[in-house]
Amino acid sequence: MSSLFQIFIGALLLSLVHASIPNHWLSIVAISRSENWTIPEAMSVTLIAGSAHILSTIIVGIIIGFFGYTLSSSYEFVTKIAAPLVLFILGAIYVILDIKENHIHRYHEHINPGKIIKEKNKNKTAIITSLAIAMFFSPCMEIEAYYFPASTRGWIGIAIVSVVYFIVTLAGMLLLVNLGMRGVQKVNFHFMDHHSRLVSGSVLILLGLLAFFID
Repeated sequence: MSSLFQIFIGALLLSLVHASIPNHWLSIVAISRSENWTIPEAMSVTLIAGSAHILSTIIVGIIIGFFGYTLSSSYEFVTKIAAPLVLFILGAIYVILDIKENHIHRYHEHINPGKIIKEKNKNKTAIITSLAIAMFFSPCMEIEAYYFPASTRGWIGIAIVSVVYFIVTLAGMLLLVNLGMRGVQKVNFHFMDHHSRLVSGSVLILLGLLAFFID
């Protein structure tokens, strides 16, 4: 398995997990229904808010990737040991936190649809702006951490993570919001809602192990 293909698969897995976290799209569905927005309107809001969230993650990720790239160009230790270790440790932390606090969702304090819905008297622009700002300031730590090992493959590794994350996450959010607006509620997202840390952490641990044992 080539190193760049590993980077691609890792970015794809993390992006799919990230997009499926209910608070990324369920908040938009709740607000859209409360405001009686049409499906096209809800999709437009998803595009704006989702892009804000994704771009903030990519910006921070590129900064992390820059430092990883700078270090890896001089020290083989970063490529062979440090980068996989970062993924493994962060993954383990997420798993432990999930076990201890599986009743708390890490995005609730950032994106609380109830607070936004209460402001129904505000115009549409104000609501969209509030949601976009909330999403922008809640970047995804899992993806940001993945930029570090990706950067050991140079700027192409950083680019692969950025492109895959942007396309997959935004497409996933748009799909789930569309389904939610159409009343597709039989899919059970309860486990993902309460154990997203466990899933994300497990993926990070797996990627860390692959990066360590597969050259």
